[in-house]
Amino acid sequence: MTESNISPRQILSSHQTNQKIRRIAFQIYENNFEEPGVIIAGISGEGYAFAAILAKELAEIAPFQVDLIELRFDKHLHHQSPILFDKEIEIENRVIIIADDVLNTGRTLAFALEPFLKVPMKKLQVAVIVNRSHHLFPIHADYVGYSLSTTLTEHVKVVLSKEGEEGVYLK
Repeated sequence: MTESNISPRQILSSHQTNQKIRRIAFQIYENNFEEPGVIIAGISGEGYAFAAILAKELAEIAPFQVDLIELRFDKHLHHQSPILFDKEIEIENRVIIIADDVLNTGRTLAFALEPFLKVPMKKLQVAVIVNRSHHLFPIHADYVGYSLSTTLTEHVKVVLSKEGEEGVYLK
């Protein structure tokens, strides 16, 4: 049987995944409660879906302003063109939390840092649902929903944008 024929195994259910996201929202609030607001910058795709849920959860528990932006770029290119935000927002002297679904090598998150390193900020933090710990870049997640030991050949897929299929899968 080839690896492509193996059915994905669910690691976290929709309910468990949402619990992890809610816990991350509380951690963000605890670490930023004195701030007037935070920006959640989700990486396009499931990272943005995670960011949207996280921003909603955080807005429910925190008295400060929560802004949500989408970072758009091609994760598969070795050299990036400028990263685009989906809307204009003032990022100077703000707390920014970059959100993505899975931290594997750190390459995608390293690219995502680029626009924020050009302006002064109060804090730049990273939130992920799953940390696989196969880091090739010096990226550390400040907020992790689930740490998962995997082999390099295994694939972790987070599904948040397809109703009825939500969860974390390992293939």
